[in-house]
Amino acid sequence: MLDTVWRAVAIGIGATVFMDIWAIILNKAFGLPLPKWGMVGRWVRHLPERVFHDDIGRAAPYAHEKALGWAFHYLVGILYGVILVMLAGAGWLAAPTFLPAFILGIVTVGAGWFLLAPGMGAGWAASKLPNPMKVRALNLVAHTVFALGMFSTALLIR
Repeated sequence: MLDTVWRAVAIGIGATVFMDIWAIILNKAFGLPLPKWGMVGRWVRHLPERVFHDDIGRAAPYAHEKALGWAFHYLVGILYGVILVMLAGAGWLAAPTFLPAFILGIVTVGAGWFLLAPGMGAGWAASKLPNPMKVRALNLVAHTVFALGMFSTALLIR
């Protein structure tokens, strides 16, 4: 049991690292901005008071918001790794397949579209941003990369 938990945690961490490397590649190759983990940390810090903001940038800053944002990012990745192993079963760890990771990766886009984006002031599924369809497409690709990271990490540690 404990081995299964540690492997699920490793899968979540590995997938999150994949997603972070993907963001760096997009930044270096195409000049896309890196994720603003400080603003995510600010949002997390303000969750006890308020979930949805018009603009998280106008909320009171927090001294350690960048660290909190990074920690939250990895904790969510770990949570998704644990959920994958719980749903796919411990047997999946012995013979990982891509489909369960892909399905979960795509489903998790919903958390970004319907909680994080409106929470930070970007609207439902980034609808208040200048190019919401581009953001949505990039989100789907990033979560597919996350799924590849879950699958690849599972293969690596099986």
